[in-house]
Amino acid sequence: MKLTKFTHACIRLEKDGRVLVLDPGTFSETGRALAGAAAVLITHEHADHIDVDAVSGALLADQELELHAPAGVAAQLREKGPAAAERIHTVAAGDTFDAAGFAIRSFGGQHALIHPQIPVVANVGYLVDANVYHPGDSFAIPDGIDVQTLLVPIHAPWNKVGEVVDFVIGVRAPRAFPIHDALLNDMGRGLIEAHVTRIGARYGTEYRHLASGDSVEV
Repeated sequence: MKLTKFTHACIRLEKDGRVLVLDPGTFSETGRALAGAAAVLITHEHADHIDVDAVSGALLADQELELHAPAGVAAQLREKGPAAAERIHTVAAGDTFDAAGFAIRSFGGQHALIHPQIPVVANVGYLVDANVYHPGDSFAIPDGIDVQTLLVPIHAPWNKVGEVVDFVIGVRAPRAFPIHDALLNDMGRGLIEAHVTRIGARYGTEYRHLASGDSVEV
């Protein structure tokens, strides 16, 4: 399949003429990412992972578009666009389903802790076609399957470099690409990616930088 990275956590997957989009948030080029999409997967409710107005508008504009998200996100979108309610599906960790012809398995269930005084929200990671894993805002490692393509949250208010590296080591996917990087400048990105590249290689993971708009076959 073809994988295209957009700014921050948004990923577009294309296969056999079908398009699946993950986490089109307010930091991302949501219009471009959603163009022609058949299904959308949302990991959690934070705005950098879902642009509610853009996604709701897309659901109302395209009567074929389906969306899968944790319960809170799904409820919010149904309330905002009742006409699309039947095409908005609730997902929990451990679910398996089809989205736009892609086989999906969900993992995790909880957003990583930012601070004890900041509420923890639901977060679902998605494994697409037993290949691409998008963890959302967590380091939950899929169990019972070998991930082929890992999307790595390389920077966030809830992580540190050592945890990023340990996530890559824990999953041990053959290839990895960055997500969740909009808050980094070039110096910070270079520092983090150097650690991930060097240490990940020791455990069999080839890490490659993708800029916004870059595409790769996976």
